Amino acid sequence: MSNLEFNNNNAINWAWKVNANDVSSNNTQIKSALMDLTKPVYVANTPNGLGVVNTTAAQGEADVLAFAQKLNPEDLGDDAYKKQHGVKYAYHGGAMANGIASVELVVALGKAGFLCSFGAAGLVPDAVEDAIKRIQAELPNGPYAVNLIHAPAEEALERGAVERFLKLGVKTVEASAYLGLTEHIVWYRLAGLSKNSDGSVHIGNKVIAKVSRTEVGRRFMEPAPQKLIDKLLAQGKVTQEQAELSKLVPMADDITAEADSGGHTDNRPFLTLLPTIIALRDEVQAQYNFSPALRVGAGGGIGTPEAALAAFNMGAAYIVLGSVNQACVEAGASEYTRKLLADVEMADVTMAPAADMFEMGVKLQVVKRGSMFAMRAKKLYELYINYDSIEDIPADERLKIEKQIFRSNLDDVWAGTEAFFTERDPDMLARAQSSPKRKMALIFRWYLGLSSRWSNTGEKGREMDYQIWAGPSLGAFNSWVKGTYLEDYTRRYAVDVALHMLKGAAYLQRVNQLKLQGVTLTTALASYHSED
Repeated sequence: MSNLEFNNNNAINWAWKVNANDVSSNNTQIKSALMDLTKPVYVANTPNGLGVVNTTAAQGEADVLAFAQKLNPEDLGDDAYKKQHGVKYAYHGGAMANGIASVELVVALGKAGFLCSFGAAGLVPDAVEDAIKRIQAELPNGPYAVNLIHAPAEEALERGAVERFLKLGVKTVEASAYLGLTEHIVWYRLAGLSKNSDGSVHIGNKVIAKVSRTEVGRRFMEPAPQKLIDKLLAQGKVTQEQAELSKLVPMADDITAEADSGGHTDNRPFLTLLPTIIALRDEVQAQYNFSPALRVGAGGGIGTPEAALAAFNMGAAYIVLGSVNQACVEAGASEYTRKLLADVEMADVTMAPAADMFEMGVKLQVVKRGSMFAMRAKKLYELYINYDSIEDIPADERLKIEKQIFRSNLDDVWAGTEAFFTERDPDMLARAQSSPKRKMALIFRWYLGLSSRWSNTGEKGREMDYQIWAGPSLGAFNSWVKGTYLEDYTRRYAVDVALHMLKGAAYLQRVNQLKLQGVTLTTALASYHSED
């Protein structure tokens, strides 16, 4: 096959001309012209055959047969998203708990014009406050966000996080794992409401809500429920004016349709989830006529430029990447973990019980390659379901988990758990001390909670217990970068990865424009790789 072929009986007569001598027809030159995203590309026929050029000429002798517009990475996505969050790109570095989405990751992406959420979930309020102060010192004018995770089993953590956010002036949170609205997320939202001089509502506290279910998405798309507003009014946490203004705005500014992601996920394919959430947004918007309208982004399953472009073409206002960033140099994961992540394939992930919602049976997506965490966590959940207390577990089973999983006597584990929750959540400890079943859950959560920290810190001797959150998008990314410099995990920098993702999407969009006009390109020309 030649570099370019043209076959379109219905081709548009552009009436544009180019100088035949300026037309490039070899692969290298064509690739270079397509890669120059700042200029349009014109396909023309000359005596020497088909080729491309980046400029037209009024007195040119060769007819333009097809055309692809200039398209920069910053042109992708919703302009309102970029304006409201003060960013250059419609790309969001998603939160990864326990500080995996680290201060360094947030700052690196923020300085380059990307929004990124600090992974506050699982950290005590003091640690979260310290991280926020460090981010604010580096990004005094933003952009940055902080994760606010729903914690039904540890309400004190969610409440404590909101208290610190309001105290420190955090202007954007990424709300995740919510099963429904809580007074804490409503408090954060309403506390930032005020009236502009023209009477419109000023939204001081922005919310990006990650959802995978329509019933949860609807709660964030609508105004705050009156029941929770009344509760906050009674506590004196919001003013009457803020309560009234809340009826004019949705609970979130942006909704991320979270598909098959790492960590908490419902494993939804974004090909079905994204249009469903967009349709729901349109329904709610038609009812309330919010100004500005809610935006819907896509996260989960995006690990290649092709997937990023698919999301944008399906109407996503922005894209969210998490699993891919976890393997980057700036991520708060150990070098052992980042090296392991760089070898993960799409089938190397599985579901396992979640520490924060263990009693509810909620699962999250983790890496199964090189780790026995998923299998061991499932074993603990089976024991929790089948027995009412630690004492009810048969002696041989107890001995087995003490030796293979905990590597400690369960009585000693409980002593450490008591000390931990005395500081973290005394109410949780009090409930467990009066309920053998809850006590068993907290003991088992000891392992589930520490396993992710072992991965982050690179705990020696515990490698087979590392809990590493990732979705199949990481495997897709690793396949895409195979044979390029990004295959080396020590060379994966978050900004570089993000720009390649967006540049690749823009490049492929230009290729698609040419294809729709009858242009056929070689495989090398029709694809984008980081080495390009």
